[in-house]
Amino acid sequence: MVISRRSLLRLSATAGAGALVTAGCSNRPGGSATAGVTTLWCWPGGLSEKVLADAATHFAGTTKLASSVLSGDYKQQLLDALDRGKDVPDIVGIKGEDIASLLPRADRFVDLNTLGAAEVQGQYLRWKWQQGSTFDGRLVGFPIDIGPTAMFYRADVFRKAALSDVPDRVTAAMASWSSFLTTGRKIVKAVPGVHLLASGTQIFGLRMSQSTKRFVDEGNHFVGDQQHVRVPWDCAVRLGEWGLSAKIQSDAESWGKDIAAGKFAVELGAAWHALDIQQVAPKTAGLWRVAAGPATGANSGGSFLAIPAGARDPEQSFGIIRWLLSPENQALAFTDAALFPSTPAAYTLPAMTQPEEFFGGQRTVQVFGPSAQKAPRVYEAPSDGTIYQVYAKELQNVENGTKTAAQGWRDAVTQARLLATSLGVD
Repeated sequence: MVISRRSLLRLSATAGAGALVTAGCSNRPGGSATAGVTTLWCWPGGLSEKVLADAATHFAGTTKLASSVLSGDYKQQLLDALDRGKDVPDIVGIKGEDIASLLPRADRFVDLNTLGAAEVQGQYLRWKWQQGSTFDGRLVGFPIDIGPTAMFYRADVFRKAALSDVPDRVTAAMASWSSFLTTGRKIVKAVPGVHLLASGTQIFGLRMSQSTKRFVDEGNHFVGDQQHVRVPWDCAVRLGEWGLSAKIQSDAESWGKDIAAGKFAVELGAAWHALDIQQVAPKTAGLWRVAAGPATGANSGGSFLAIPAGARDPEQSFGIIRWLLSPENQALAFTDAALFPSTPAAYTLPAMTQPEEFFGGQRTVQVFGPSAQKAPRVYEAPSDGTIYQVYAKELQNVENGTKTAAQGWRDAVTQARLLATSLGVD
């Protein structure tokens, strides 16, 4: 299995355990029972070690910041602590994929609006702020990072196909999903042994994130049989029908080898996916570029900080959160831990605007920044992530030839509807 960005950061966090302890951190969870100590929980790579160390120094006169990096099932450990209701940490991280399932439990957290969050709300992306808020306006999660999407591509492969490799021109040539596939046909025909993409699930997942709806609407009704799902599905299927897919998932061992061998012209993904590519294919440095293409204006990933209702000093905790996640510190977190800022003010700071050698000296924030600001507010039901896996699995079956496109769609909808019903969806 290919090591993802999150797995890579987990390894680095484990390797640097001594440094974590020096910075006032521990890899053993602790609660808030000790006076004069503010405890914080997160997972490996969830926050910048450099920024946490700076925070420990910055707040040394008022509290000792003790951060615990939890391995294993982070969400379950968090839920266990909340259920116990005692010795809970003062500050906790919440992963982006978990926020939807925790919003119905907003009473377990402090409403950050009561601590003055509204004073800085304008500094953060509106859709991200809303993602951490309940229907009635309680702010549970304060934005850490985001995952704005774009199109990573091999400049050398585009040149071999007699196409421009300049990011703006690539975007112009592949601005729509139809032109993306059409141009992909030219590349595959001109460069033997190269596929446009690893798999159609990249298209399906990204196009779903570009939509304002997913599989369950805000009224808790299943909508996974509607056009906003069918159109991305059909586009992903067409990739395989046209012979543009390598039929390889990103968690397959061969994915990294094929990336390194230059067998994919394009990778679609969030800003953090750059670290995945760099890790599995370091010798391809300078050959990659980033363009908006049809992949702009969506989000994949990102996380939050929250204050449990049992925290010892919520005002102190919120002061630390505001400082940790200021534009300046978010820019530093990007350079230290590849956490793309949720505050646009960071996008013009020197830490974010340096030329990137791996991408041929390109300043990729000029692509990812606008993508972040175009991303829509998407309602995500607690069951959405689980339901998505049904469609992804059936799409793989179609791509691998074990089912026809019609069979795959029919089975995906049927299974998804049954699953949704079992999860309490109407």
